[in-house]
Amino acid sequence: MPHSNLGLLLGDPSGIGPELCAKLLEERSVGEPNRVILIGEPSLFENGKKVAGVDLEAPVVEHIREIPEGRIGMLQGPELQMDVVSVGEASETCGRYALDSFRRASALCKSGELDGFCFAPMNKKSLHLGGNTHEDDLRFVAEELDHQGYCCELNTTKNLWTTRVTSHIPLKDVAGLITEEGIVDAVKMAHHTLLDTGLSHPRIGVAALNPHAGDGGNFGTEEGDIIVPAVKRVQEEGIDALGPYPADTVFVRAQKGDFDAVVTMYHDQGQIAMKLMGFDHGVTVLGGLPVPVTTPAHGTAFDIAGQGKANPDALKAAWKVLQNMVSSRLAS
Repeated sequence: MPHSNLGLLLGDPSGIGPELCAKLLEERSVGEPNRVILIGEPSLFENGKKVAGVDLEAPVVEHIREIPEGRIGMLQGPELQMDVVSVGEASETCGRYALDSFRRASALCKSGELDGFCFAPMNKKSLHLGGNTHEDDLRFVAEELDHQGYCCELNTTKNLWTTRVTSHIPLKDVAGLITEEGIVDAVKMAHHTLLDTGLSHPRIGVAALNPHAGDGGNFGTEEGDIIVPAVKRVQEEGIDALGPYPADTVFVRAQKGDFDAVVTMYHDQGQIAMKLMGFDHGVTVLGGLPVPVTTPAHGTAFDIAGQGKANPDALKAAWKVLQNMVSSRLAS
């Protein structure tokens, strides 16, 4: 694995992020060649270690170059007064801290000092209270990275990937926002992200919008009017995509190994299936950005924060995906 600098953000201070990061780093392989750069408030990480029952060293440094290859160090990220943090509660303070963490990591990526980063769960309500005016953290990070092109979340669990044409919008608005261009962009995003992870020939299934894939137009015409032409376009570009398949069976086929990724038309069409298949180790990738960015697919789990019960498997999986994507890019 090529040497790389990988960032790790502690997540929302009120959630399970700090303890998850401590558990992740405790089990990290000693032989890994990459530097791990924790970005955040040192006292928050110390508290995370205490909650997790973990004892490990992460010296605070001023510059990444001070961290030896293969070791862990901590950059003082946004400052945080721990006495104003209420564990298990969304707040403006925690939201500002989380957004400032994104800003610091993004700046380091733009300067070339970081090759990518993974972040422990953030809380959307806290982010909003803290000043995020975007629909989600993906759009915020994209702006911080000065990214102008297409970007979209992808999710992966058990080596199956999914992405979607529409995302965090009301369900009543979905049909009107399904476009040929949107489908083409989503399929290309899935294709290129899987190539980024080292898969040489991604196979992609495209979901229908309507029940029974529209049943020949009886239940809607989006399949014939929009989705079929989009699939044909990407096929002409050499992408192995097939569909549209009924949404209630496409994931059955994917589980059997027919596809490496499924492109869905809206958020829950894919998320329900993926979380049923592996909620405890699902990963979200912020696709299309200039650098790899990953996070666990689950949330901040305010109900168990601070109790040491949090399962680190999803963060471990997100860290592994980050490593693979960075390694693939550095090797190419």
